Order: sequence, then structure tokens, then C-alpha cells
Amino acid sequence: MSGSAVLATTVFGLAMLATVLIGLWSARGRTKGLAEWSLSGRGLGVLFVWVLMAGETYTSFSFLGTAGWTYSMGSPILYLVAYLTVGFAVAYLAGPALWTYAGRHRLVSIADIAEHRFRSRPLGILVALVATVFLVPYIQVQIQGMGVVVNAMTYGSVDLKVAAVISFVVAELFVLVSGLRGSAWVSVFKDVLVIGSVVFLLVYIPAHYTDGVGHLLDRMVAEKPEWLTFPGHASGGKGAAWFISTVLLNAVTITVFPTTVSGYLSAGSANALRRNSILLPWYQLLLFIPMTVGAVALFALPRLGDPDLALYRLVTDSLPAGAVAVIGVAGALSAIVPMSVFMLSIGTLWGRTVLGGGNGADPRHPLRHRDEAEAARADQRAKTLSQLVCLLAGLLALLGALVHPSTLVELSVLSYEGIAQLVPTALLALFWPRLGKSAAVSGMLVGLAVMTLLWATDHDPWHGVNGGLVAFAANLLVTLLVTALRPAAPAPAPTRASAPASRD
Repeated sequence: MSGSAVLATTVFGLAMLATVLIGLWSARGRTKGLAEWSLSGRGLGVLFVWVLMAGETYTSFSFLGTAGWTYSMGSPILYLVAYLTVGFAVAYLAGPALWTYAGRHRLVSIADIAEHRFRSRPLGILVALVATVFLVPYIQVQIQGMGVVVNAMTYGSVDLKVAAVISFVVAELFVLVSGLRGSAWVSVFKDVLVIGSVVFLLVYIPAHYTDGVGHLLDRMVAEKPEWLTFPGHASGGKGAAWFISTVLLNAVTITVFPTTVSGYLSAGSANALRRNSILLPWYQLLLFIPMTVGAVALFALPRLGDPDLALYRLVTDSLPAGAVAVIGVAGALSAIVPMSVFMLSIGTLWGRTVLGGGNGADPRHPLRHRDEAEAARADQRAKTLSQLVCLLAGLLALLGALVHPSTLVELSVLSYEGIAQLVPTALLALFWPRLGKSAAVSGMLVGLAVMTLLWATDHDPWHGVNGGLVAFAANLLVTLLVTALRPAAPAPAPTRASAPASRD
């Protein structure tokens, strides 16, 4: 092992140890219930909600895929900044609505919300199952992204599979003990490194390879104009229609993404979410930096075999080992933080709704009247089940990364399209009293079927439009038709006592 590899590996090891310690330290003096573990006791302020949700948007894809897409296709990658920015505008309205409803009824996930809104535990279970199917691949993507980052930053000294196991162990260690609060505290550590690293790269990489950003843009216009307009270079039909439809679909979908909802419900007030929606779009400006680095690689590495390695090839080829290690740790944490929240969200979906007996809103599955001691034991049991599922979801994704690295990753392409089909059930239903269970289930199943059919027959995009938006339109159409034919009957009052929502 070379001296550079020894230094980088040592820095990586110390950073992982610090990550675990920060995560574990954050749990000191906290209560042990499900709400504390899964939602940080619903008490996070603006700063922690901001770093937590920023950590979910700036993932390993931001370091690898953003530069890679820029290198291989060009302009289509701009959808990433566009949908996140538009999505936070939607979240300004949707986030407080979900927070208020969940806080009033002490709900902890979108499955919990669906069960309570429709007084149907089977519907809540269906929502949990659908969300899990489309979240597990995202965990695997982060595990594999971590492997690529660590392998590159250690000059090949740490094997991809070893790095995958390390990422799983680190994330599980702190999230099982500290829950969402641990993820929020590790996000602070991660964001300090990410912001410092990418700002440095913006200045250094263009100056080192292309004499500055201005000269880089001149060369792009003169030599690579195809990368600057839609549909980009060899993008497979990702033109203007695909861009607009993808931005619209993802901007709405991100508001009900289970990890996003965890961030909403962890806030101490609705106003914290509104301020967060105003601040978070500014964070997305950092995504332009990996794009710039990917553009530099077009000229510095014209024969690069794997476009996703564009950023780290430039870094390892031009910087000393210490700097490479710091940038690598920032990329590694960009995988670990969202991975921990994804696993926690799946655990929360299952711990109460699927395995824990539900929330008592369904009259067919009422909760027994309990005294405080019984309620505390039931809450602890739901938390334990959530932690178990959190561990199993991570193990499943790790197994996929080690044994079948492409199988679940292919499914991750459909994650946003699949979770989009939950929007009527998890969000629109809060504003639409006439929406009944039959309409919600029918629309969801039709949307999932259309999405799967378009993907399986290689018709996504469909005439240039994102197949997920086509499926979502079918979902809404069926939902409207069934609602018109069978509007919801007045629902019986839930048997579970409701807690008043916190004040803004």
C-alpha cells in the first residue's frame, strides 16, 4: 500500500469512527419511545430540519451521478436542480399540512397517515409495502455509491465490497441507537465537509485543468455545443418534454417521499417547515459544482470509461492524498446520511402499521383501552419492531450490493415514479374529504400497473414524456371516476384518542 493510500485510508477510518461517535452521542438523555427514535420527538428546529433534509437531497449521486450525467449527456442533468427547487415550493404548502394532521393524531409515517385518514389498516399496510419496494433500491444505490467513493479515495486500497459493508455497519450503528436525531447530527458533520469540499473544487478544478470557469464555458460553446441544449448528447430521448414532465412529477412526489415526510414530522412547528422550504433551494446551488467538474472532465479525461468516476478521477489525479481523503469522506457521508434515513423510514413504516397492530383508527382493528403502562409497553414494542425492520432492510440492500449489484439498482430508476402513485392517498386525501378508500386503492393500483407496463415494454419515456407522469395521470383519472361513482361515506370516529397539534 502506497503512502498516499495509507494516509487516505487512515483519514477515512477516523472519519467513520467520528461519525459513529457523533451519532451515538446525540442520543444522550433522550426518551426511548417510537416518536423520539423515528421523529426526534417532533422537536427539531429550523437548522436541524434544514441539515437533515439537505442531507437527503445531497447524496452519493450528487458526487458521482451528477458529474457523470454531465460528462455523458450534458443538459438533462439540470432536472435535478429544477425538481428539487420546485419541490420545496410545493413543500411550503404540503409540509405544514402533513405536519399538522400527523401531530394532531400522533402519526409517524405516510402509512400511519393513510390508515388514519381512510380508517383502514389494510390500506396503510398497502402504502407501507409499496413505499418499501421503492425505497430498498435507494439504500442499495447509496451502499454501492459509498463503495465507489471509498475505493477511489483510497487509490483502490479498500475493496468495493469492504466499503459497502463499512457503510452499512456505520449507518446501522448510530441509527439503531439514536434514530433520526443521530442522522441530523451526522448531517451537520457531513454538510460542513460537503460545502467546504465542493466550494474548493469549484475554484481549483477548472483553474487547474481549463484555466478557469470562463475558459471552460468558452470551450463548451465552441467544442461541445450538443451538451448545452436538449436533448443533450446521447441521452436516449431526454428532451424538453422529458425534462418538464420529470420536474413536475418529482416535485410533487418528493413531498410524500417517506424520508421527506420523516423530516416534516420531526419539526417542532409548521413555521420551521415553511422557513426550511425557503432556505433549502439555496442549498441546491451546490449541485452546479459537480456539473462543472463533469464538464471539465470532458476535456481533461476524454476517454473516461465510467462517467460516474469523472469527479474522483480528476481529484485523485491532481490533489495530494490529504485533500483527496477529505473530499472522499464528504462523498462517503453523502451516502451514509441518506442511507440511514431510508432505513429508518422503512422501519417506521412497518413497526406500527404492518407489525405493530396499527394506530387504532380502523374500527375493525381497534386498540384495547390501555392504561399508561400498557401504552408505554406497546410503544416500546413498536419501536423495537421498527428497529428490527430497519436492520433487515439494510441487510437486504447490502446483500443486493454484494451479490446482485445491478438488480435492485435497475428498480431504483422507478423509485420516484412508483412513490408518485401514493400522492392521492397520502397527500390529496387530506384536502379531499370525498376521496374514499376504493378510489384511492383503484387509482394507486392502476398507476402502478401503467408505470410497470411502460417500463417493461421499454416505452418510458412515452413520446418524450416521463412514464411516471403518464401513470400518475391514469391514477388521478381512475381516482376521479371512482370517487364520482362511489364518494366516501362519513367515516366513523377513530377509537384512538387524539392529541392536539402543537402550535406554530
